[in-house]
Amino acid sequence: MSRTILITGVSRGVGREMSRQALARGDRVFGTVRSGASPVEGVTTLTADVTNEADLAAVAEAIPGQIDILVCNAGIYRGRGALDAEDLGADAWADVMMTNVAGPFLTVQAMLGKMTRPGGRIAVISSKMGAQASAPGNAYIYRASKAAATNVARNLATELAPSGIWVGAYHPGWVRTDMGGSSADISVEESASGLLSRFDALSADTTGVVEDYAGTPVPF
Repeated sequence: MSRTILITGVSRGVGREMSRQALARGDRVFGTVRSGASPVEGVTTLTADVTNEADLAAVAEAIPGQIDILVCNAGIYRGRGALDAEDLGADAWADVMMTNVAGPFLTVQAMLGKMTRPGGRIAVISSKMGAQASAPGNAYIYRASKAAATNVARNLATELAPSGIWVGAYHPGWVRTDMGGSSADISVEESASGLLSRFDALSADTTGVVEDYAGTPVPF
């Protein structure tokens, strides 16, 4: 049975590969990109900024029928260093927190009307960099944003469970992308494949889960 999946942030990296693999397995795939980004062949690509409520409302309007799987993948990384690093000012905090934390929340708000059928799944792409055990004293904004995104996912899981909508937060692994770098552990193909399989496994019994692309629990 063909499912409808919406993935935010499909212009590059894991998001782009997830959209390709979902399309290859027979899903009807919609993906969002920011203005000027290149589309993915075969994917219905919609231009939207996940911090813009009007953009998200337009995305919801453009998708016919139900959304079976919603993947909140869009995210940014600013300020990689310690306290004295560049790009750790107020504008960077506002930019990252709006995109990585408010973005998933606003996306879910906008798409809930398209997820009225029980059994819908929502995946928030988080990171183990937001876990309390992973705190080496750098990347303050990104780490804080991913801790908050995980918190949002777990709150959504509690609120939406009575409606039959299941929510999980997922660490994609350390992936060889522009963000992860060439020395990272795994390929985008492995991460995307693993994540899609975890979304498929999400159920009423596992809603609220925080795990990685291979199904390993991530402490939060």
